[in-house]
Amino acid sequence: MNIGFSLLIVLVTALGTLATRAMPFVLFGNRKRTIPEAILFLGKVLPPAVMAALVIYSLKHVSFLDNSLWMNEAIAVSVTALIHVWRKNTLLSIGVGTLVYMVLVQGNFL
Repeated sequence: MNIGFSLLIVLVTALGTLATRAMPFVLFGNRKRTIPEAILFLGKVLPPAVMAALVIYSLKHVSFLDNSLWMNEAIAVSVTALIHVWRKNTLLSIGVGTLVYMVLVQGNFL
């Protein structure tokens, strides 16, 4: 693969990213234009739906045959949920939950 082809890939990827980031401002940048109800609805329901899908995907491998096969995940999910309910900060809750899970897995506590 030559350098020109690699640069073309980077250019096309950058333009695609720029286009997707700029599209909402192009479509809805005019303050006189109202945002359609469908877009407002999607803005409300998609973030929790994506988070739920990620949780399900992350926990799909959990087996309840032995405590050591699911306790780490249960503790980490519980800590994540408690931190989120307490602080209402998504990044903090995900970060602390991930840290707790990594400590449990690496330490072989359970």
